[in-house]
Amino acid sequence: MTESELLADCLRRLNRVGVVYYLTGSMASNYWGVPRTTHDLDFVVQLPTSAVPRVVEQFGGEFYIEESAVRAAYRSPHQFNAIDTRSGLKVDFWLPGPEPFDRETLRRRVNVTLLGEPAWICTAEDVILHKLLWNRISPSDRQIGDAAGVVAVQADDLDRSYLRAWARELGLTDELERILSGQAGPKET
Repeated sequence: MTESELLADCLRRLNRVGVVYYLTGSMASNYWGVPRTTHDLDFVVQLPTSAVPRVVEQFGGEFYIEESAVRAAYRSPHQFNAIDTRSGLKVDFWLPGPEPFDRETLRRRVNVTLLGEPAWICTAEDVILHKLLWNRISPSDRQIGDAAGVVAVQADDLDRSYLRAWARELGLTDELERILSGQAGPKET
């Protein structure tokens, strides 16, 4: 199973569960920017406790997933995963935080068709900001390259006012301006 096939499979399963979600991480930056190989999928999922059994049921069988791990996601670090037994690829699920930026990202998610499946995905601007946040937590040329790739592809379609306002709020102004000015470019794939 390829990463693309796994993504389509996960989208079908999430849509069947009926929870609020969006695709984020490298697959989202691939959608909006310069594609690169990735070895996992990242979703943010609003997960009421009543939906936990449905998630475990939908991802059971072809995935290794533990209900106790899903329930533990209500505590820090607010994350659980499912391992695709067909490919060994990992799917990370994050619960949205209470911070204003997390709420805004969830509110702004957009509905697209991805690999023939209806999908919710975070906006290009929010991918850039999240990549810069992840770079702060774990510095990596890959995160900067992904963010720069989205800037390169989306160019004039980006809401730069939104980007700059949230960059100020999140303390990412210098990093954002470096990418917007072309001082940091996308990685070669």
